[in-house]
Amino acid sequence: MFAVISDMHSNIEALTTVLADIENRGIKTIYCLGDVIGYAANPRQCLDLIIEKTELCLLGNHDYATLYEPTNFNYGAEQASFWTRFNLEAEEGRGLRDKRWEFLGNLPMRRTVEMKLGGVDASIDFIHASPRRPINEYIFPDDVYTNPMKVRVIFERVKHICFVGHTHLPGVFLDEPDFYLPAELGDVYPIVEHEKAVINIGSVGQPRDRDNRASYVCVEDNEVHFVRLGYDYETTAAKIRAIDQLDNFNADRLQEGR
Repeated sequence: MFAVISDMHSNIEALTTVLADIENRGIKTIYCLGDVIGYAANPRQCLDLIIEKTELCLLGNHDYATLYEPTNFNYGAEQASFWTRFNLEAEEGRGLRDKRWEFLGNLPMRRTVEMKLGGVDASIDFIHASPRRPINEYIFPDDVYTNPMKVRVIFERVKHICFVGHTHLPGVFLDEPDFYLPAELGDVYPIVEHEKAVINIGSVGQPRDRDNRASYVCVEDNEVHFVRLGYDYETTAAKIRAIDQLDNFNADRLQEGR
């Protein structure tokens, strides 16, 4: 068994809720697809938990933006990156500060793991955004209708199963191309040996599918289970509003999951 989480975005309330659920399920291995930071008010605490709890963490575009420079960000996201950098630098403990920056600086862009899942030989790619552009390409559900060639080209880079985040929209892409919402699958996708799939696990800290509950997946045998959990988003929102450099929109959107 293992869990896959992504896009915490400095939301400690959502992250601790998800980690508690993972622990209650007896899951010991956690893969993180990146965007640990950005948008919300607790980047240090989220980084510390991801460092402690995960088997692997990848580089997301907001992690990259905090390390280097935000590119193609809207104003609110850009300002959040600058504030996050300031917050990490303001840590008084040099050891903690250096540990977090070293962690961010060493995040890989992708990882492939070969494993057996319930008798199925699986090749699993872990990526933040897409197999073609691992940090910042969006794969939207509508792409299967509006840009099917894009989806087909992406699938040429998928050997078997690819877990992604980035859009904050959970669901399963198949190479027809097609897209299935978790609800259309009964919240379970069965991995089989000869079917390619790109599985978006949704966002822990900033869901955008009009469901404000934190989203992640757990994998048991050959089944990918989509999990949604309510958390104290009002506390998260209040913390964002209390910081002038963080856009209030990033607080408002939490209630509506947008």
